[in-house]
Amino acid sequence: MTDPSLRLPAEWEPQAAVLIAWPHAGTDWADRLASVETTYVTLAAAVTRFQRLIIVVGDAGLHAHVQSQLRDAGVDLSKVRFVELPYDDTWLRDSGPITLQGGGDADSQRYFQLTDFRFTGWGGKFGAEQDDALVAGLVDAGVFGHAAHKRIDWALEGGGIESDGEGSVLTTWRCLVQRHPGQSREEMSAILRKSLHADRVLWLDYGYLEGDDTDAHIDTLARFAPGERIVFQACSDVTDPHHDELQRMATELAALRTPDGRPYQLHPLPWPQPILDQGRRLAASYANYLIVNGAVLVPAYGDPADDEAARVIGMAHPGREIVQVPCRPLIWQNGSLHCITMQLPAGIA
Repeated sequence: MTDPSLRLPAEWEPQAAVLIAWPHAGTDWADRLASVETTYVTLAAAVTRFQRLIIVVGDAGLHAHVQSQLRDAGVDLSKVRFVELPYDDTWLRDSGPITLQGGGDADSQRYFQLTDFRFTGWGGKFGAEQDDALVAGLVDAGVFGHAAHKRIDWALEGGGIESDGEGSVLTTWRCLVQRHPGQSREEMSAILRKSLHADRVLWLDYGYLEGDDTDAHIDTLARFAPGERIVFQACSDVTDPHHDELQRMATELAALRTPDGRPYQLHPLPWPQPILDQGRRLAASYANYLIVNGAVLVPAYGDPADDEAARVIGMAHPGREIVQVPCRPLIWQNGSLHCITMQLPAGIA
């Protein structure tokens, strides 16, 4: 019997820690490992200013290497926990646990369910056997205390859904129909409502980024924010091939209503200039930011729009410090800051 009090918290609710997996020579980062490790060190330093960080490492050698890097960077290692487990790649937003929360307001009163959906390497594009076993490995390592572990044999990635913490889930049709081509929107909505204990599912039909191999994850496009706000990636350049699609997405967002029938307050993000890698356009999105306790970590791409994006995100998340994290190395592998992280709600770890 399902617990009716369980819900998917919003990212801006209190957190226990952020979970990441460190890149190494056995991952797809091998060709540019030094540059991406610089981003990971900067991320670790930023997160540990505000809360704990759990780092998955492949083996004892990588563990020692990462410890040395973080120590040299002045990171407070008392706020870091290492867990040695095998993994295919480092996109823990998609292979990590989607954690439901129930119980009271105090940490000691809360209980948790680690919802472990099937991870298929974004619809079979990449090998994912070790990543699909990651949540179970973290559970066996005792990372999550007494949290329940529920395996669901249905493909879903954490980057594919957004929660307002109050029963609304936002997602994209383009992504989920790729994962489940034989299912209707109504069937998928029912599965999402049941598995995430949600009241309703809001769908976007438009929105994509060139270079994105997630099939339009919502966390690259539009994000819930406190106070019935939505932050979204806009495109003001009429000559850019994204313009029409993102304009249509903006129209869809304007038509969405809160549970009591009001329009959301929309915060459009500026559009960065195209970033190319050997002629391939990379998926640079400012919507791919990470909320932590007391702050928002915002991707920066070395673009003139970086500061304006940080300002817009700060307006949508009042009272939080805004910290820019250089993320240009990340988009070489088609993701950004939110994609490599997974927050854990307060009380679980």
